[in-house]
Amino acid sequence: MGAEQPETIAAIVAAHRAGTLTPAETIARTYQRIRDHDDPAIFISLRDEKDAIAEAKRLATKDAHSLPLYGVPVAVKDNIDALGFPTTAACPAFSYTPTHDSTAVARMRAAGAIIIGKTNLDQFATGLVGVRSPYGIPKNSIREDLIPGGSSSGSAVAVGAGLVPLSLGTDTAGSGRVPAMLNNIVGLKPSLGMISNAGLVPACRTLDCISVFALTVDDAALALSVMAGPDAADPFSRDRPLGAITPFPAGLRLGVPRTGQLIFFGDKKAEAAYADALKRWTALGATLVEFDLEPFYETARLLYEGPWVAERYLVIKDLLASAPDSIHPVTREITAAGARLTAADTFSALYRLQDLRKIAERTFANIDALVLPTAPTAYTTAQVLANPIELNSRLGTYTNFVNLLDLCGLAIPAEMRDDGIPFGITLLAPAGHDALLASIGRTFHADTRLSLGAKGTAQAPLPALPPSSGDEIPIAVVGAHLSGMVLNSELKALNGKLIEATKTAPDYKLYALKTTPPKPGMLRVAAGHGASIELEVWLLSSSAFGKFVNAIPAPMAIGTVRLADGRSVKGFLVEPEVLGEARDITAYGGWRKFMAEAATKQVP
Repeated sequence: MGAEQPETIAAIVAAHRAGTLTPAETIARTYQRIRDHDDPAIFISLRDEKDAIAEAKRLATKDAHSLPLYGVPVAVKDNIDALGFPTTAACPAFSYTPTHDSTAVARMRAAGAIIIGKTNLDQFATGLVGVRSPYGIPKNSIREDLIPGGSSSGSAVAVGAGLVPLSLGTDTAGSGRVPAMLNNIVGLKPSLGMISNAGLVPACRTLDCISVFALTVDDAALALSVMAGPDAADPFSRDRPLGAITPFPAGLRLGVPRTGQLIFFGDKKAEAAYADALKRWTALGATLVEFDLEPFYETARLLYEGPWVAERYLVIKDLLASAPDSIHPVTREITAAGARLTAADTFSALYRLQDLRKIAERTFANIDALVLPTAPTAYTTAQVLANPIELNSRLGTYTNFVNLLDLCGLAIPAEMRDDGIPFGITLLAPAGHDALLASIGRTFHADTRLSLGAKGTAQAPLPALPPSSGDEIPIAVVGAHLSGMVLNSELKALNGKLIEATKTAPDYKLYALKTTPPKPGMLRVAAGHGASIELEVWLLSSSAFGKFVNAIPAPMAIGTVRLADGRSVKGFLVEPEVLGEARDITAYGGWRKFMAEAATKQVP
């Protein structure tokens, strides 16, 4: 069973369902690869091979087509409970034996996954480097002298090295993203609360989330769909609808930092690779929009300079008191600082964080997602051991602020540098937009044509998306709900999808209404007496369409709008009775042009 065997979840499950490969053969291959790879620092505990194969054989009694992860071997970071394995958090003195699976692992097993082992990590998930563990330092799957990245080091290396196609990590400050970049794989950091944290040893309980490592975006999104959903056992769980992966949207607007705000710590190759990634996005049809990154940097500084270190302290305070030498010295140094923080420090930081969250909200009012380097550079293990805290901090430049601002993230490979170091980008969006990130991220990753992980496996062509359920309704918007406008967030909150920018038939007039916020009103007039008005067509589920329409205030109304190509869709119109005091702005051809001139010339 060589390299010609299927590597991705999609390919493995397809082979299992077709009968060309059995789950037992896949599990046997996994254990053979673990032996051949010969890195004892990847797994802290490994399941008995015969036991795992026996479970795989028992799957034959089940309906393969009802199990999305049918026979897929999965590795689990060793701060997540899995029945049959001790949970150590990479600290032998802390180890305990769980009596049941974490909710995430239970849902994976119910979907047909086979848990084969628990992976190494930066102790207590404190670190982005992967070198802070008494169980050794996993070798980076791409270049052995590089750090593996942390804290989910073993999980990322296991996928990058082709030992398993799927693993679970965790992410508080970047631990599901930095090791993904360093191993040339996908790292999916879901919206907070989307995956239950029941059965997770917390790092910062208010910020933690379980994350996914896979070879492709589609694989990662599939794993998320299996685990997502509310859980009464986790008070931080949220009922967040996942949404469907869609074709690459028209009019995509991606945020990039203002000139001079990016930090690469002198790594010119990383800087050039990021510039190349932006060119790729532009070629794919995205519009790049500059935004101010400084408030995000300030948020990042709060994570380790603010009171959230106290959350890490709470997890191990008893061990710090009873057996401090059992804790890794760097972890101990960082965590012990949490004992000195006061309630006043906490509230002061919370107040400032709320200010910064409002700034972030305004940033996303005009942007669909941010695109940033996953990490500014890469370091060797020797460099990090010589300067453990400063270099670790640098790796979190573009990750530390994400959970504090309640964003979702997707780390994607972008380029293999000519020095053999992988470079990756991360897409970020407000919570609940996980499906959007997957929809655009899968297209970008496919366009790179990069091989998967470290084994040189070529990417398969992107599979066709399943057809629409038919439960979706297009709606035409002409004013404040346009992309980048003040009310566009209402459509996004309902998981609306932009499908096209177009114009009406030449039978409409547009008026500026005296409303707050400013809105236009569009009125259909006799043929030949109006103009074509620019608009966007968005797609909403039928339930979301109902909610949206129900919330529309007078004098706005929903009617039938005729498009320039003759199609008719539902869309915004205005009640003619209110137009007496309104200004006719039809000559502008659309609300966006009117507002742009109003901003520069103070048009009343």
